Amino acid sequence: MEKEAPTVTVAIDDSGGPARTSSQDVTNLDWAIPRNVQDVTGVDKAAIERLLLLADFSCTVNGVFNDASNMSHDVFKTVASASVARTVTLTTSGKSLPNEVFFTDYSLSRSAAGELTWTAPAVLSDGTAPTWA
Repeated sequence: MEKEAPTVTVAIDDSGGPARTSSQDVTNLDWAIPRNVQDVTGVDKAAIERLLLLADFSCTVNGVFNDASNMSHDVFKTVASASVARTVTLTTSGKSLPNEVFFTDYSLSRSAAGELTWTAPAVLSDGTAPTWA
């Protein structure tokens, strides 16, 4: 039995606060939920000893330009001018991963063929550990 590829719903707050579902404009995304570690190896050890430290979250969302009302360009056009945290909620297989983030860039690219695409990287903003719900 073949399984279908999982879908992902992407909801991102615009700078005014309302969440906008941008999944139809998103072509691909990456997210990571890393943990920092501290090396605490003493000279009495024959292998590395570590402590698990703080959790983090980052994501990069990529998509096609859509300047219709409440679509991706409306969400990202204020990244450079509005210093606000935004909620990004990724949902797949009935599980959600909401995080408060700062978007650090909104880059647009036009190819020689005419495609207009964007990239928007984000990092955790509020000190709350990422948790799947």
